[in-house]
Parts: sequence; C-alpha cells; structure tokens
Amino acid sequence: MHNDTIDNRIAQRLRALRAERGWPLDELARRSAVSRATLSRLENAEVSPTASVLGKLCAAYGLTMSRLMHMVEGEFAPVVRRRAQEVWSDPEIGFRRRSISPPAQTLAGEALECELHADTRISYDAPPRPGLEHHLILLDGALSVTVDGKSHDLNPGDCLRYQLFGPSAFETSARAGAKYILFVV
Repeated sequence: MHNDTIDNRIAQRLRALRAERGWPLDELARRSAVSRATLSRLENAEVSPTASVLGKLCAAYGLTMSRLMHMVEGEFAPVVRRRAQEVWSDPEIGFRRRSISPPAQTLAGEALECELHADTRISYDAPPRPGLEHHLILLDGALSVTVDGKSHDLNPGDCLRYQLFGPSAFETSARAGAKYILFVV
C-alpha cells in the first residue's frame, strides 16, 4: 500500500491523537465504543475506517470529522479547486464526502458536499463538540435527518439549520439517494 494514501494519513493521525493524550488502546476503546482490535487495525492502516467508526472516534477526541480530515488533508489555500478537494468514501454503506471548503486555523466554518446512496442510514451517538452548528442544503434526492430525536424530511432546495447536542442520523429512502451541501461552524 502506498504510504501517502488518505487511509494511511488517517491511520497516522489517529495514532498521533491517541499518543498526544497518552491513552492506551483500551482507554480509547472504552471512550469510543470501538473495539480494541478494530482500533489497532485502523491505526495500522489494515482497514479503511467507516463513517460510523470515524464519528465515534471524533466524538472521543472532541473533533468534528471534517477537522480530523483537515489534519490529514494538507495546507490552507484561499482557492480550493475541485480537482484538489479531498474525497473520502465509505463504500460499504454508500457514503461519499468531498471537502469543498476544508477547515483552516483562521476560518470558523467548513463546507462539505455529501452523497448517500438509496436505502442508507448513518447515525452518530453524539456530536464531536456539543452545540456544533450545521446548515444542510439538500441539492438532489430526498433525505430524512434526525437531530436530538426530531426527524426532518427534506426535499431539494430545503435547508435544515441546527445546533447538535445529542444523537443524529441521516437516512435515504429505498427509492432515492441524496446529495447535499453541509456547512459546519
């Protein structure tokens, strides 16, 4: 495997985050509810992380997924050309995210272009940071977003704005996937 793949950079960053905190694998497993064996395989780039596992790890570290991805994606640039925008996929569940405006030290927000296949559900037990602000604009398809126990059915052009304090879920119908832009502040 090539040393500079995104999976290898994610593995290196995950190892570094755990080392910075002085946590053994068992402690991270306890804090994230991800098995020790899975954590070891992730940190050694033996497997690609799923969206769900990355969400749990980010919550344990108090990071947004995008902030974690920024840590592995490179330098800040004022113009981010489409060909330079990092793409990460979880083909197992049918999720793809493009970092169209990655986080930066001096900027508060970030923007993601996300796609979910039909009949897909991604759920997160907790936000990476309580009160995280999201602005989700559905571009195509249909999407149901559950935030803190309340479900919102979205159609193209709809915008859902919320602050995240508890669990959340993104779900598409059996008939249609969804493409959306997510602004995170």
